[in-house]
Amino acid sequence: MLSYSVELKPQKEGGYTVTVPVLPGCISEGDTMEEALENIKDAVEGYISIMVKKGKKVPLEFSEFRQVEIFADRVKTRCTSV
Repeated sequence: MLSYSVELKPQKEGGYTVTVPVLPGCISEGDTMEEALENIKDAVEGYISIMVKKGKKVPLEFSEFRQVEIFADRVKTRCTSV
């Protein structure tokens, strides 16, 4: 199974646009966030399928997002003292 990070942007006129930064030109949209995310799956599958048919390398993403605590003690103190 392949996994890609996507960028989801709400649009002024409504709905969402979603892109895959590691797959240039791979873009989709949807009226809701859920719909946009489902639609980008189809777009990615089509993108990869075309790359394979053309004998091109499929870009893989090896990133992992983690959360780090910055100034955790100061933030907790300020948040709990309100």
